[in-house]
Amino acid sequence: MGAVEGPAVDSRAMSEFARVMEARAGLGVRPGRLNVKQDDVKNGLGQLVLTLVKLLHELLEKQALQRIEAGSLTETEIERLGITLMRQAQEIDRLRRAFNLEDEDLTIDLGPLGRLL
Repeated sequence: MGAVEGPAVDSRAMSEFARVMEARAGLGVRPGRLNVKQDDVKNGLGQLVLTLVKLLHELLEKQALQRIEAGSLTETEIERLGITLMRQAQEIDRLRRAFNLEDEDLTIDLGPLGRLL
């Protein structure tokens, strides 16, 4: 069986893409490769993960406060919950420092809605 070829795509967008890729190749940038430093990717991923973890932590804190105010927890449960949330906050802070991030780096900007964290 011979190779089946699909329809050729000929558009301004494809022509523009080809022009940009050729220009990049002339600069020594290999097509299909991203010029990303390993540390930047690591820190970017760490920032994203820590932001999500911090968001979940804050949601857990709010839920814990609601349960405490509703009176649905015993004194022992409240104490265990407080210790657990405190340890989580310490670990988030330790990881934040390990990735050389500031507290402000763990916020999510929602544009006109404001900042999430």
